[in-house]
Amino acid sequence: MATILVIDDERLLCDLLQEVLRRHGHEVFTAYSGREGVAAYRRQCPRFTLLDLHLPDMSGIEVLRQIRERDPKAAVMILTGAASDKLEREAREMGITDFLIKGLALDVLVGAVERAMNEPVSPTDARPVLPEGRLILVVDDEPQIRNLLTTFLTQKNYRVHAAHDGPSALALAEREKPDFIVLDINMPGMNGVEVLRRLQAKRYEGGVMMLTGSYDETLLKEALNLGSVDILGKPVDLERVALAIQVGLILNRRARGKAGARRAPAG
Repeated sequence: MATILVIDDERLLCDLLQEVLRRHGHEVFTAYSGREGVAAYRRQCPRFTLLDLHLPDMSGIEVLRQIRERDPKAAVMILTGAASDKLEREAREMGITDFLIKGLALDVLVGAVERAMNEPVSPTDARPVLPEGRLILVVDDEPQIRNLLTTFLTQKNYRVHAAHDGPSALALAEREKPDFIVLDINMPGMNGVEVLRRLQAKRYEGGVMMLTGSYDETLLKEALNLGSVDILGKPVDLERVALAIQVGLILNRRARGKAGARRAPAG
């Protein structure tokens, strides 16, 4: 087991990496800004650090520089959504372990981290949840949004069903048992929060994330209280939708595992 620090302002990505790396037996800490990251590094002295280049308060290069001042040989991997040749060259000159672009498959990322630490990959049952065979239900009264999400998630190797309103979504969810639901809040007749409330009444066990084109604080708060993994505004950021689904699937599998353990008879 290794101590790993993830420094990234995308909280969903931090949550996802924390869950996946913990499943591989590691102790994982997260920080959402450069200053938090430097403080966490000094406090935890991690064996390995995953560092975003673009942070809200300081650049990842500056964070790396401060880490190097404390430990010139610290193992640091840069993880970024976009980087210039200049930044990559500067990071490599400071002795980073690797330089990876966000969007890599989770198994590729975890493999890169574990190879860098010279540790064996964990058994099959600890691997991250992968898309193949997972059923996603997309619920939105806007045909363009439904079609966009259906096409995108299908390309990500999910099986996808779509519904245009709340009653259709409830009927599909009861019949098909989706692993995850992408649900519009603002729909005519029955809004997404009411759909989510009825899903919970029917003991739906999958994850749910909400989409919204308008910000009604009451509805947003109720959606979060009912267990929505995330709430995204429209127009949708497709990669963030994919990230929220990955997080939801992993958290849901973890919750089911704990529930199963509680129900198991004493041996």
